[in-house]
Amino acid sequence: MAQANDIAIDLGTSNVVIYMKGKGIVFREPAAVALDRNTQNIIAFGSEAHRMTGRVPANIEIIRPLAQGTMADFELTNAMLRYDIASVIGRHFLSRPRAVMAVPAGIKDMEKKALISAMFDAGIRRTQLLDKNVAAALGAQLNFLGPYGCMNVDIGAGSTDMAVLYNGSVSVVSSVRIGGDHLDEAIIRYLRKKYNLLIGERTAEQVKISLGGAVQRDPVIHMDVTGRNLLSGLPKTMDIHSDEIYEALIENVNDLIEGMQLIIERTPPQFASDIFEGGVTLTGGGACLYGISEAVESVLRIPCRVAEDARDCIALGCARVLNEPAQMRSLVSSL
Repeated sequence: MAQANDIAIDLGTSNVVIYMKGKGIVFREPAAVALDRNTQNIIAFGSEAHRMTGRVPANIEIIRPLAQGTMADFELTNAMLRYDIASVIGRHFLSRPRAVMAVPAGIKDMEKKALISAMFDAGIRRTQLLDKNVAAALGAQLNFLGPYGCMNVDIGAGSTDMAVLYNGSVSVVSSVRIGGDHLDEAIIRYLRKKYNLLIGERTAEQVKISLGGAVQRDPVIHMDVTGRNLLSGLPKTMDIHSDEIYEALIENVNDLIEGMQLIIERTPPQFASDIFEGGVTLTGGGACLYGISEAVESVLRIPCRVAEDARDCIALGCARVLNEPAQMRSLVSSL
């Protein structure tokens, strides 16, 4: 039976989101670590580390331990996990909670054991692991536990995971190296090439949120963007409009939709008919890009919707397993 302080964790490339039983989402921090290259000492985690981006000396590196949807640095991932969990449950070990954590589908057993060990060190009594595709589908309230096929596309920061699910399991899965970070990079390249204007990652993300879109905005909206003029080396502010950012992003958007088309082509006919009827559900932070569902519908000619609470679907899916252990037992793994 779940305890009052049991938790569900979405260990994402961009953010770590933690749900606590009875309290909902209680923690959301960037998945970032500030590391001193000279001493290998950790300077900061989460929001504090993220705020240092572009503002620190050369010996301080801001690292995302999870890159492209995989665990690039296990030691830093473990340290970050211990910090995040301690922030939520404190450092009291008298009542060790249980946890359900979403992990990438391709994670190896050795990596699973390292994660579970880190969770135990952080004060977790028992950790159950849940495939991220399954977690996203559960959080989006998709009906895949019975004899009906559905398709979920989770657009994260480092990659987009696509899955066709049926009868409580993943039938077809694919991943494309396109996510929110790639859209930010496309904006940086576009403004540098067109205007010799160099902007940072945080500015690019804000431009994406304010002006970006998978379809052109009507009416067109404008935003003042400040960066460094590459010719003069001096700060410069320019008026940028949404049609320009659409132009910067459209190639990545088309590649993303092409990936969706390819997985549908690989889907068995009996499931494909379910998808054409029920459509595609988008989750993850990237699903919040303006007009993304309309762009998918326009190209694929099938219904497409953005899930409610799209960016929290993975954490909420883990929470369903936490709150309904008997019904969801077959979906999780433990080592």
